Amino acid sequence: MSKRAVLEVIALDVEDAVAAQAGGADRLELVTDMAADGLTPSAATVAGIRAAVDIPVRVMLRLADGFAAGAVERLVTAACEMREAGAEEFVLGFLDADGQVDLAAVERVAAELEGCRWTFHRAIDRAADRDALRKQLADFPGLDTYLTAGAAEGVDAGLPVLCAEAGRRGEPGYGQQLLVGGGLRLEHVRGLLAAGIDAFHIGGAARLRGWDGPVSADAVAEWRRVLGG
Repeated sequence: MSKRAVLEVIALDVEDAVAAQAGGADRLELVTDMAADGLTPSAATVAGIRAAVDIPVRVMLRLADGFAAGAVERLVTAACEMREAGAEEFVLGFLDADGQVDLAAVERVAAELEGCRWTFHRAIDRAADRDALRKQLADFPGLDTYLTAGAAEGVDAGLPVLCAEAGRRGEPGYGQQLLVGGGLRLEHVRGLLAAGIDAFHIGGAARLRGWDGPVSADAVAEWRRVLGG
């Protein structure tokens, strides 16, 4: 490979962040409340992690379980607070009741980010038409990554979609990096790398006791070894 694959690790606190960086993570996704699949953390946590590590940190902008935007002005306020705490990169993504991208909400929140880089998260896996969603967001300011398992059920079910989308890189709507996560296991890596996928996202897999324990530098290092570099 011409460049090493990106390894992004979910962090809940400073301890996680330090361990992830020590294990070789390239980037963190910072969230709280994994019981709700990851919500916006506190500003204090953002500030603490920014002070503790020097790898990029993407901060979740999501205030409630599910993929509806909810109160958009509350999201805008959260985005402002996260930026004031030192956040420079973000994760977001909103769908309406019909499974279409909620463009108004995405536009309003992204405007507050003023060009900061951001990931459209696994809401894409619940979209009614993921190709249409990608084309609607093709030239969206700051959007450089899609976090996806290829299917709502996870990577096992989504492998064909992931490989097909990797093969469309360069087409309109497919210029963003494909960041694979959601039930991702080490045995998936070889086939995904062969398909040209170069970014991987882990949460529970970075923890020896799953979500009951902290990030393990050793577990992250094993992923780094398998991914190369």
